[in-house]
Amino acid sequence: MNNLLLKSYLRCKRKAWLDLWGEKSLKTWSAQQSIHLITEFRNFNKFTDGNLFKGRKACEKGFKGVIGLKIRDKLNNNLKIDLHPPLLIRTNGDSIWGKYKYLPAVSKLGRRTTRENQFDLALCSIFLEKFQKAKVEYGLIISLQNNKIFTEKIFINKKLRDKAINLFIELNESLKNKIPNITENRKKCSICSWKQFCDKEAESNGLLTDIDGIGTKTAQSLKNIGIYNIKQLATCDKSKLKNKLSIFDENNFKKINKLINQSKSYLSGLPIHLKSQKDSLDLFKKLNKGFYVFDIESNPDENHDFLYGLLSIDNLSDQPKDFNYKPILNLINKNKYNLEIFKELNYRSDWPILHFGETEKITMIKMAKMINLNKFEIDSLESRFIDLHLLMRNSWILPLKNYSLKTVANWVGFDWTQKNISGSKALYWWIQYSNTNENAFLKKIINYNKDDCLATLEIIKWHLDNAHKFLKES
Repeated sequence: MNNLLLKSYLRCKRKAWLDLWGEKSLKTWSAQQSIHLITEFRNFNKFTDGNLFKGRKACEKGFKGVIGLKIRDKLNNNLKIDLHPPLLIRTNGDSIWGKYKYLPAVSKLGRRTTRENQFDLALCSIFLEKFQKAKVEYGLIISLQNNKIFTEKIFINKKLRDKAINLFIELNESLKNKIPNITENRKKCSICSWKQFCDKEAESNGLLTDIDGIGTKTAQSLKNIGIYNIKQLATCDKSKLKNKLSIFDENNFKKINKLINQSKSYLSGLPIHLKSQKDSLDLFKKLNKGFYVFDIESNPDENHDFLYGLLSIDNLSDQPKDFNYKPILNLINKNKYNLEIFKELNYRSDWPILHFGETEKITMIKMAKMINLNKFEIDSLESRFIDLHLLMRNSWILPLKNYSLKTVANWVGFDWTQKNISGSKALYWWIQYSNTNENAFLKKIINYNKDDCLATLEIIKWHLDNAHKFLKES
């Protein structure tokens, strides 16, 4: 039993059980976990000015920062525990080592402080006090934002300590039982190393939350009226379901209708065409004059867009080898804008800009305002963007769990040249490049971005081809 399991437990009870008892061969590498470890060491190293040393001897010698310490103890005199404090910071006080003591510190990704951060500090504080025989009043949460270190004090009061102990006892009891059910909030699973293992079970059980648009609240409302799986939902009468759900404030008929159709599509494997889409013929004419496919790679924690990828499409019927892909790099995060990307987009100012998701449009409009483009220029730029993600959602119900670029593109038949790829993995490569300046990592990112552009292109081709077929049949 250790505090690492508690962190897993706070994310997902099932994850903690699998971390302890699961078949390790079924566990996959997590880019997000690797990013966290790299970021954690970087933050600790920067906070201590490189004064980091390992283990108990480092405490005895009074070094500023201590990592790699393991504290073995018991909780309530019978529950054995191994504590692995991420970092100890030397401060003034009296301890078994002399006129100093240590405070626990943890690192966080992003700006949000989580329960995981707080309870990790609390649990470490409880046993650090016994270990060094000195009171711990507070712990530190360390983060890096815009290349500056920020710290937040978390005071370790009795209430927080009691909660941490109770959670640890609860964790211990949970680990004695059989494997917990799959979490209802499946969005949490996207970066978990046990995702593939749980996905197979979720699919076989027909979990409601595997249907796009069904979250924890809606799933519970459906269960309250006797609908427990996708198959039951797909066979529901729309009007009757609406009436039953109205008592749970789930009375949006359009949403209910879409959820039933989404279930039917998911089970049949067939897409459903929505007649309310914009005229696909007009879209085809608009794109047939030529267009850009645009995709940005960024590090959100540092607000740094480090790559703008542009694919120029003169003719939709051309082969991929005929398309011109241009990666525009922005490796140093000094300026918040990049004039080269505007130069490229304005080279064909009459071309639409196709992108998947809202990031690209938001980023470019924000940048346009920063470089003081006038209202006419900004409105003209904004009118060129076509969000394919929104277009697909408004035009189709697809037999998929979600409508992400990877999910939709894989379904229409696109394969990334680099296997097991994801946005998290690309960010991991970027962090590796930032630390090593190895061009091999940069090359991987550029290839990934190019594939994202080609995947976006493959989706729009599928949409135009199949929308035409469905309209012709109807």
